[in-house]
Amino acid sequence: MSSLTKSSAEKTSKLPFKVPFWAQIIAGLVLGVLLGWLARSQDISWLVTTLEKVGDIFIGLLKLAVAPLVFFAILVSITNLRKVNNAARLASRTLLWFMITSLIAVAIGLVIGLVTNPGAGTGLTPADGAKPENTGSWIDFLTGIVPTDVITPFTELNVLQIVFMAAVAGIAALQLGEKAQPILNLSESILELLQKALWWVIRLAPLGTVGLIGHAIATYGWDLIGKYATFTADIYVGCALVMFVVYPTLLATVAKVNPIQFFKGAWPAIQLAFVSRSSVGTMPLTQRVTERLGVPKEYASFAVPFGATTKMDGCAAIYPAIAAIFVAQIFDIQLGVGDYLLIAFVSVVGSAATAGLTGATVMLTLTLSTLGLPMEGVGLLLAIDPILDMMRTATNVAGQALVPVIVSAREGLLDRKAYDEAHSSPIDEPEPEPRKQASEPVPAAA
Repeated sequence: MSSLTKSSAEKTSKLPFKVPFWAQIIAGLVLGVLLGWLARSQDISWLVTTLEKVGDIFIGLLKLAVAPLVFFAILVSITNLRKVNNAARLASRTLLWFMITSLIAVAIGLVIGLVTNPGAGTGLTPADGAKPENTGSWIDFLTGIVPTDVITPFTELNVLQIVFMAAVAGIAALQLGEKAQPILNLSESILELLQKALWWVIRLAPLGTVGLIGHAIATYGWDLIGKYATFTADIYVGCALVMFVVYPTLLATVAKVNPIQFFKGAWPAIQLAFVSRSSVGTMPLTQRVTERLGVPKEYASFAVPFGATTKMDGCAAIYPAIAAIFVAQIFDIQLGVGDYLLIAFVSVVGSAATAGLTGATVMLTLTLSTLGLPMEGVGLLLAIDPILDMMRTATNVAGQALVPVIVSAREGLLDRKAYDEAHSSPIDEPEPEPRKQASEPVPAAA
């Protein structure tokens, strides 16, 4: 960096009116709650509409980049593994820890659901539910992985099929070697372009927060939340236990690092996930905070995109476990030990069905259909879903940053000095790094 650039950066950082990004998010939350309460209590329809449009525009901008971002991120991440020694070992360890943490999360969800009986005393009946228009089944899940053409997955935003095509393209590029280099250079440039544009959208998160939170309060109010009080509390408590008890325990005992430093470094991504309710939309920021925590860039560029589409401790583990118990109690259906084992199996194997998008309806329908529970149960939970999805997505993203740290630490790749110096300040918009023709591989563990 030139002295002129450094001087400009220093001046910018000392501006007295610059508000930290986390403070902007908090301000957006507070303002959104106040405006939502005002719109509901005073029945101000234009304010409700305005809040809805602001939130919809923000989510729409995030979703606009989802399809190409997922494709090129997965493609580039797979080809980046050629720069890492023991790539197969790292990939398998990453998947293993995805499964381990998912099992722990679903076990916590089941215990909470069995202890609290979230479906009891709600006043809800089977008649209050309605079948969702789209449901998930194992046949749909398995056959839906392979697209029938290359256009439809992008137009219909079928992330699972996009991941499949990107993985095939990435593996093919690895097999072709140097012949595929022009395509890889183009893919890396497009990915940088998409990430640059998405960073601009991320900077709008405080405004998006006002609209999303405000519209949720104005539309649902506190009465609806009260009716689902136990269920809502179960989801938030379950996610909090995973994030602030399980994850720190794994960091301290398995990775042998300071858990507080993890949350300092990962906090910008976690808070954006809470607001945006999109793991994929948060993915560029998640990757940046993961690198800031000392995970090698070459490995992080594989693990984070992979996790953003398959690692869902909130949406695919805690939520379906508690929701299945909730639905069974509403419909007066007894679940046995075998059913609970099925829930755990679905959570570990079927988590890719959520595909990093807002909401976990597909995962819930997949779980209910596997257990043979009525699909009308999904309709009971749709109204409260936006409130739940904030905490679920924050948990997802925390886990997506956690696993690369654990694997890097165990494999001797983690930059512990960078980890120990991690802080909670926001990450500035990244500048593209000059691309090298030949990259030195990340050293393998001793």
